[in-house]
Amino acid sequence: MQLIEKAPAKLNLSLDALYQHPDGEHEWQMVMTSIDLADYVQITAQKSANIVVKTTSGFIPEDQRNLAYQAAKLLQQRFKIKTGALIEIEKHIPVAAGMGGGSSDAAAVLRGLNRLWQLGLSKAELAKIGLQIDSDVPYCVYSETALVTGKGDQIQPLGPLPNLWLVVVKPAISVSTPRILRALNCDQIETRPNTAQLVQAIAAQDTDRLVAGMNNVLAPITSARYPQIEHLIERLETFGADIAQMSGSGPTVFAVCRQLSKAQRVYNSISGFCKEVYLVQPLK
Repeated sequence: MQLIEKAPAKLNLSLDALYQHPDGEHEWQMVMTSIDLADYVQITAQKSANIVVKTTSGFIPEDQRNLAYQAAKLLQQRFKIKTGALIEIEKHIPVAAGMGGGSSDAAAVLRGLNRLWQLGLSKAELAKIGLQIDSDVPYCVYSETALVTGKGDQIQPLGPLPNLWLVVVKPAISVSTPRILRALNCDQIETRPNTAQLVQAIAAQDTDRLVAGMNNVLAPITSARYPQIEHLIERLETFGADIAQMSGSGPTVFAVCRQLSKAQRVYNSISGFCKEVYLVQPLK
């Protein structure tokens, strides 16, 4: 038996860290959305117990370091599955971009093997398992606009965003998420997103209030180390974006545009400065 799961990229419309738990993990409050830029994960049942991962990217490990491999192995061991799987990942999401590519691939494997092995697990149960792999995996199990709280494991779907377009830009730098998080002090955050306003704006389909509520508390930390991120945000807004913001711990930034014509102008303008640029919409 064989099946294919879509693994969409994610973006942070807001990212806030409320405090740090005794174990070092942060208490998050985020609004996240998924976009129509995605990897495709093909899973083929194997008679042997082997888990094999193959990708079209030369930059991603295909062994136990791969999050998709970890997801498969975790399910296999937890439910004592005697068979294995061949997992082939067609990569389209930029690597190490703050867009959750590896986490989304892992989530796709959880969803796919749940069907393939007929485990009957709910999304909430898969999300709880996914938290053992990476903090973005629970959201990626859902892959729909949601309020994400706790350590990343509490997912509250919010319904579709207002009709808008996004220009996503991945600059040619790599950011270490653990390094950025080590520099985060929740007591020293100066500007936070208005998460409650953002949630209300989505319910009311109010783009103005949505834009006004956005922010990412990690942006000042990452931008201090990589000033080109702030320059890129300024450039996107100069080109006509309603707002531009970093996603996750970076380095990817994205511009929000109400009209397709404006998004196309921003896309065309920024394409002269960066190679990895995508014109997308949020998934409905």
